[in-house]
Amino acid sequence: MTDCMFCKIERGEVPARIVYQDAELFAFDDLAPQAPTHILICPRRHFASLNEATTEDAATLGRMQLVGAQLAGERGIASGYRTVINNGRAAGQSVFHLHMHLLGGREFRWPPG
Repeated sequence: MTDCMFCKIERGEVPARIVYQDAELFAFDDLAPQAPTHILICPRRHFASLNEATTEDAATLGRMQLVGAQLAGERGIASGYRTVINNGRAAGQSVFHLHMHLLGGREFRWPPG
């Protein structure tokens, strides 16, 4: 996808503070953080949301969670953090490239919305 903001970040066309990358995933600090730690973890392959994911994407979705836990440890927030995937505009998704938020460094309330 040529006009997707996250695809542009992945290709290095838009600057971002990349904090993790491998052959399948990349992660960067959110430009408008909602917590002291706010990292976005994205698959390199573009798909808009969980609605487009298939069983072939299960390993990638699981790796996103594992990378989130790794980054939480590296950032010193492993004792309490949240991972969130907003799916669709009504859930707050504003960039339509599947991504997971890693949030931490402050107390969270329940329910979140």
